Amino acid sequence: MMLQSDVPSNRRLFPLLLLTLAFGACECDDPRPPARDSGADGSSDASIDVTRPDVSLDGDFDPDASCATATSEAELSVAPVDIIWVVDNSTSMEPAIRQVQSGLNDFAGRISSSGLDYQVVMLSLQGRDHSDRFGVCIPPPLAGDSNCNDGDRFSHVSVDIRSTQPVEQILGTLGQTDGYTEGESKGSAPWRDLLRADSTKTIVVVTDDNSRTCDRPCSSLDGCPSSTRCQSGDPELTPISLENFSGGGNPFNGSTLGPGILTDEYGRLFEGYTFNAIYGWGDERDPNVTCRYPDDSAPPTPGWTYTALVDRTGGVRAQICDQSDSDAWDEFFEAVANRVEETARLACELELPMPPGGMALDPGRVNVLLTVDDDSETFRKVENEAACGPLGGWYYDDDRNPTQVLLCPASCDLAQDSLREAGAARIDVAFGCETLLI
Repeated sequence: MMLQSDVPSNRRLFPLLLLTLAFGACECDDPRPPARDSGADGSSDASIDVTRPDVSLDGDFDPDASCATATSEAELSVAPVDIIWVVDNSTSMEPAIRQVQSGLNDFAGRISSSGLDYQVVMLSLQGRDHSDRFGVCIPPPLAGDSNCNDGDRFSHVSVDIRSTQPVEQILGTLGQTDGYTEGESKGSAPWRDLLRADSTKTIVVVTDDNSRTCDRPCSSLDGCPSSTRCQSGDPELTPISLENFSGGGNPFNGSTLGPGILTDEYGRLFEGYTFNAIYGWGDERDPNVTCRYPDDSAPPTPGWTYTALVDRTGGVRAQICDQSDSDAWDEFFEAVANRVEETARLACELELPMPPGGMALDPGRVNVLLTVDDDSETFRKVENEAACGPLGGWYYDDDRNPTQVLLCPASCDLAQDSLREAGAARIDVAFGCETLLI
């Protein structure tokens, strides 16, 4: 199987990031924040500050200030992962569907062995008995029983995925819009609530065609009847409508599509998602080339929409022309599993352990730092989540009786990027000196 990923295959889930908490009664009554550490030439050390805006603050917290400290360590956990499989139910997909059925348990086992809290959501026609379509029936132990039903970490949402409409059906069924609800030919039961708010999302599409767009309504514009083209007055479907469709009328018919997954409708639900697919692409550089089956026939299209989404999100792709090759499928499952691990996000909600020795916590004397090797970056406190901005920062779950320190998105991203690049990092939460504010 021709397999392609923009991420080196030998990368694995980042090592543990430790939260070090320092407690103590402050002996430094000077309210002025300490100056940033400087190098021998007096220049500021900004080695882990390269992505932050060039702003003037009063200085960073000095972890070597005269505040007496004791330390405690707590593991910073990794957010859960939700993996959404979307499988085309055309009869031409029978060999690929059989490979999905036989390989998905090993795929889930690979994710489980990494220690991630995972779940799999399957969007495809459920079951074995369909006269003119080919359904999907995942066996135990991922499924709950031998009759294709849900398991503890598996949910099957039955929807008849059409070869040229996967993106439309994702948007429609996710949004439960007209034409895409349960009981309608292209619809399903609601599944948005299956997705966890704090999870990293991975989408995997398996098909031998292209998800149509207004520019490419058919496999070829030559001989494409006008009845299959987009209607004027509705929002256009483009290769990236999965992300940014405004919501509204489906330009191909009278149904309604929900908004794209990266629009305001879904907030941060799909933030940092990756799109992966096995489809009909045939050349790494030319998106117009289709692969060839062993009998020298070809899929209907090279899947232009999927190439655009894989490229945008740094996903993994493989060629549907190898759909009968079990070894090739093993490689694809392995590559997607690796990508799931590599893109799993830190859960930047830090539980505060009890201060040692019965010491009391003063919420107004807390400072938070990211430390990589010998370099420290101070995260300054903001009032609440709404006050988070490009400078990042942190805030309490409750200012009066805090139990957690929550990192703003920009600071969480910086911590994760620093950890992946350096291989080791920690968050220091220092107690005892006056809190530095943005």
